[in-house]
Amino acid sequence: MGELIIVDHPLVQHKLSMLRSIDTCNKEFRELVEELATLICFEATRDLPTVETAVTTPICKTNGKLIEKKLGVVPILRAGIGMVNGMLNLLPTAKVGHLGMYRDPDTLQPVTYYSKLPKDAEEREIFIVDPMLATGGTASAAIRYLKCQGVTNIRLLCLIAAPEGVEKIQTEHPDVNIYAAACDSHLNSHGYIVPGLGDAGDRLFGTK
Repeated sequence: MGELIIVDHPLVQHKLSMLRSIDTCNKEFRELVEELATLICFEATRDLPTVETAVTTPICKTNGKLIEKKLGVVPILRAGIGMVNGMLNLLPTAKVGHLGMYRDPDTLQPVTYYSKLPKDAEEREIFIVDPMLATGGTASAAIRYLKCQGVTNIRLLCLIAAPEGVEKIQTEHPDVNIYAAACDSHLNSHGYIVPGLGDAGDRLFGTK
């Protein structure tokens, strides 16, 4: 079964607490999301395979290591966009795809409206990014969509998860690890994570 990896580094927890605050403005919220994405990306790439390579330093020749696999970042629109630059801070050569999915407010089921992936997505280690893993319906649908495109190596990165969403991903996609800064208490009757941070997309883009 896929693992839930909570990144509990003090810097992550400090920035997450600031992110949760109702007093954090849109500009600060965007900056914190980017910074948290970078920190979580560091943990999510810990076990990427490497190959030895010859390196010539100013002093002598030595052996080094390079990441072997091509990488890709796929944000779930719209909130996932806020995490992309944070990922690219560490993975500057990664290709970026986009997957437009939203949760219907009445049924809480995912609806797909846009997709644009790298042509060689099936050859890449793909990092799906979305700040909130709530019911897990959208993330599960995104993983399923990528698998239908031939992608076999997928990791899911979020900032905050709910137990309901984690359970859904682990049940439907036991081969996918989840990386998050926190796993909160539960979902409320509207499908929002408690205590959470509200609507990540609205707070990122100032639309509410």
